[in-house]
Amino acid sequence: MAARLLMRFFIAISVVAVLGGLTYVYVKPPQSMKVTRDGVPHLSPPVTHPVTGEAIPLERLVQHYKGGGR
Repeated sequence: MAARLLMRFFIAISVVAVLGGLTYVYVKPPQSMKVTRDGVPHLSPPVTHPVTGEAIPLERLVQHYKGGGR
């Protein structure tokens, strides 16, 4: 009887901890969830290549100007 009560208490505490953590991350997300390590927003649209006119990811353009581009 006591084991069943303790197990239910443990499950309730676990559910509260998980829901609290998910709510916290949803309400106030860490900065790392908003931008990449180069400072580019995750949901940024492609940009136009200055020479060819093709659409390229903004991340590749930033890497090029930081010296790590291909």
